[in-house]
Amino acid sequence: MSTTVDTQKKGGFLAGTANYLDERVGVAGILKEFCRKIFPDHWSFMLGEVALYSFLVLLLSGTFLTFFFQPSMTPVIYDGVYGPLKGAEMSVAYASTLDISFEVRGGLLMRQVHHWAALLFVAAAGLHMMRVFFTGAFRKPREINWVVGFALFVLAMAGGFTGYSLPDDLLSGNGLRIIDGMIKGVPLIGAWISSFLFGGEFPGESIVARLYSLHILLIPALILVFIVIHLFMVVIHKHTHYSGPGRRDDNVVGYPLMPVYVAKAGGFFFLVFGVLMLVAATVSINPVWNYGGYDPSPVSAGTQPDWYIGWADGALRLAPTGIEVTAGGNTWSWNILLPIIVLVLLLVLVAFYPFFEAWVTGDKREHHVLDRPRNAPTRTAIGAAGMTFYAVLWAGAGTDLIATHFKMSLNTVLTFMQIFLIVGPILAFIITKRVCLSLQRKDREIALHGRETGRIVRLPHGEYIEIHEPLDEHELYKLVDFIDYKPTMARPNAKGVITLRSKLRSVLSRWYFEDRVSPATAGEIAASHHDHGAIDAKPSKKAIKG
Repeated sequence: MSTTVDTQKKGGFLAGTANYLDERVGVAGILKEFCRKIFPDHWSFMLGEVALYSFLVLLLSGTFLTFFFQPSMTPVIYDGVYGPLKGAEMSVAYASTLDISFEVRGGLLMRQVHHWAALLFVAAAGLHMMRVFFTGAFRKPREINWVVGFALFVLAMAGGFTGYSLPDDLLSGNGLRIIDGMIKGVPLIGAWISSFLFGGEFPGESIVARLYSLHILLIPALILVFIVIHLFMVVIHKHTHYSGPGRRDDNVVGYPLMPVYVAKAGGFFFLVFGVLMLVAATVSINPVWNYGGYDPSPVSAGTQPDWYIGWADGALRLAPTGIEVTAGGNTWSWNILLPIIVLVLLLVLVAFYPFFEAWVTGDKREHHVLDRPRNAPTRTAIGAAGMTFYAVLWAGAGTDLIATHFKMSLNTVLTFMQIFLIVGPILAFIITKRVCLSLQRKDREIALHGRETGRIVRLPHGEYIEIHEPLDEHELYKLVDFIDYKPTMARPNAKGVITLRSKLRSVLSRWYFEDRVSPATAGEIAASHHDHGAIDAKPSKKAIKG
């Protein structure tokens, strides 16, 4: 005997589909947990979103361009619609770029959207990293995620450069020529690597096809993988938030992913997409038809690469001359090797800085509350020094234009930038640290005595004082909620020996934290309010817990 129970389906097609998937792959539990993730709300967190949405625009516009671009260096005679180059000999890659620009409907717009999106992608990723650095968001447990984000930034620059070199025009060809020279400047293996990369002597006939494979396959795939890892780790570690009442290292204050942030993210994507389309439609960039096809003999004056490669070009221009030596049957061109070493060393320092700071501070705690840059003066000063060093290298890529526009000697401009490359970061470090300490002292004074109101009153015994307005709880919390690191002492190990590593750590710790301003304590705040409570503009709402 059998019993059949008919169950009436409710909810229609979508509910039935959701139930079908849930019964087979268990998506309901996953989505329920994920959609309830809390994300804090602050404008600076949108920089990472801008980078992500720019990459999506790159994928969309790049897919369109792959339908028409031909990555071949085979020479052809141009017979397209662009009159000034009709009958000129050029590569198939350059001819197809001209066809995309002038003959494919919407092709020029897509080219420009792709280029502007690439610039925005690198810029947004760089600004996002700066926000993470200056607020200390890279601290435990996010050190590895910092390295992942750094890898994304390097891949973004690599993707931009490989795409920039594909049209095989005079400007991109000169950029490749510089890369070829840098590679050949490496002793022992440089010539072999150059021959392998270019398929023979520069420019060869293979480099465009090889760069094309890197540009549309390997680099985007790596970027996608690292983006997934990056976002996964953001979800696992929880998002950081800025200091405020109720915000601690063991919680997150914000809004759930659904429906708030999903709606915001969708609208913000279309905003970024719309701005890129507007800029691409109104502002021309990389007009390759003005340069002509690549020819190794001429070099255009006053040309610079895209901004994110400018620092590498500047390093080559600012390198001192006359430092070539011959040893072991090889010529060591230090005017090429030195910039390469400096660039690589700078990238390594940026990638591993979180581990260095963790070692110096000895801080093993998890951090989810962000620092105000002024409350970490040495870190902020290091960041300012690094940005100054980068900026001078970047400006060095335009030494010729600076000299011609301001009617100055090129040698004078070069000498000034070479000096400022060393002096500038030192000055930036000193000035930034002093400014941060001054701001901390100001915050401490405001926390203790409130804001100046400009009102002067006379006390019964004849003394004149200024009325101070106490802060509300939120403002006061922001001024006093930061960790007061102190220099560490060099301590002996288990064998009773103070090692060189321990001494070095102690020296660096003193350099980091010897000059510091401690936050106002609850006792100090209470004492200051008690002394001036009778004349304050209004009483403090709540005492700060120590």
